[in-house]
Amino acid sequence: MSQQNVKISKGIDIVLIILYLLLVSIGLMAIFAVTYKEGDPILQSFLGYKTDYSKQFYFACVALVLGLFILLTDSKFFPATANLCYAGGIILLLLVFPFHSSVKGTESIIRFGGFQFQPAEFCKITVALALAKYLSLPEMDFSKPKSQLIAAALTLTPAVITIFQKETGLALVFFAFFLVMYREGLPAVYIVTGIGIGVLIVATLLLDKNVLALILTVIAGLVILFSRRQIKRNKAILVRIILIWVVCVGIQRFGVPFLFTHVFEKHQVERIFSTIGKDIPEEYLKSEVKIDEKTGKQLNTADYNVKQSKIAVGSGGLWGKGLLNGTQTRYGFVPEQRTDFIFDTIGEGFGFVGSVVLLGLYLFLLFRIVTIAERQRSVFSRCYAYGVASVFFFHIAINIGMAIGLAPVIGIPLPLISYGGTSLLTFSILLFILIRLDADRQMILR
Repeated sequence: MSQQNVKISKGIDIVLIILYLLLVSIGLMAIFAVTYKEGDPILQSFLGYKTDYSKQFYFACVALVLGLFILLTDSKFFPATANLCYAGGIILLLLVFPFHSSVKGTESIIRFGGFQFQPAEFCKITVALALAKYLSLPEMDFSKPKSQLIAAALTLTPAVITIFQKETGLALVFFAFFLVMYREGLPAVYIVTGIGIGVLIVATLLLDKNVLALILTVIAGLVILFSRRQIKRNKAILVRIILIWVVCVGIQRFGVPFLFTHVFEKHQVERIFSTIGKDIPEEYLKSEVKIDEKTGKQLNTADYNVKQSKIAVGSGGLWGKGLLNGTQTRYGFVPEQRTDFIFDTIGEGFGFVGSVVLLGLYLFLLFRIVTIAERQRSVFSRCYAYGVASVFFFHIAINIGMAIGLAPVIGIPLPLISYGGTSLLTFSILLFILIRLDADRQMILR
């Protein structure tokens, strides 16, 4: 055992460990800056498990202990138990329905005494492992539609269950795993189609439905016009163009209204329209909204949250106001300051320079994970590494986009920084499994 541990220590990626410790430390500092009350003894409050930053400190200690156990685990354990872990994650998700607690509109949390556990967070780990296991099967031919459908089902099953638990934002994270499939040979047409549907949904919200239908018809007509030679040789091309036009018009006419009236919650609808800067159309209204008497525009909480967030980030200027000198973040002007909008604390306290440093650390982290992925001999390790990179990228991009008004507020944490034990442990486990697999990167794992 001692000889094995020596080999493990030599293979550990120290750079990734340092980045992890830096980000966790920044998170503790940011949570401290938001929740510290003047006059409290710092050391006692950190060790007392009564403040948010003290709880996060203990969660960080637990994460490090778990990380140590993971580093001492045989690398073969992870592919061997990947399917079992996935099944366990699905069971935990299903147990949420009879045993959940409703917390801030979501029904995806299970309580154990004073602790809260969100199985959907844990499922990020299980999906990353199971997808890597499936894509690394010896007989795998990912060019076949059957293989692609199975991989998509592995990824989207937890997402669908999570949507029924009123946690749409977290469900969207699972779509990040399609980047792993793309790396392993998923045709680009699927990614382009997904982006196209997203653009069509946004266009449906921005434009009059009749105008958009006319635009789609004109585009289809132009495509037919410029493809008339190919159509003469192959009539199936015309059928495909017409079918795509029918699908697009169907999404615009029926799909988007159904999504906004039957799938999204009221606050999610508000947040989306707040992001694109439009009032909520009458057909999407789920209840009466308040009207600003001065401007005549609709008022909603999402608009308030984002405005306060922008003020906090912008007020930091170049160098920031200092750790405990922020006004927006220290005095509760920004809702969910510890979790969804923790980036504001960095922006206000340390300004543009501090924000750039944090973004630089995240970019370095992502670059390091991709570098680690590409040096693996094992397909399992490579796919898992890309799964970790995809989850981190999605969370970072959307969370910071939320804070500066470039993305809807969907309530997902900033990795390793936002307050939350389940979130911190999930991201820590994701990284430590990667570090462990990388330590044996010369092995072929299946």
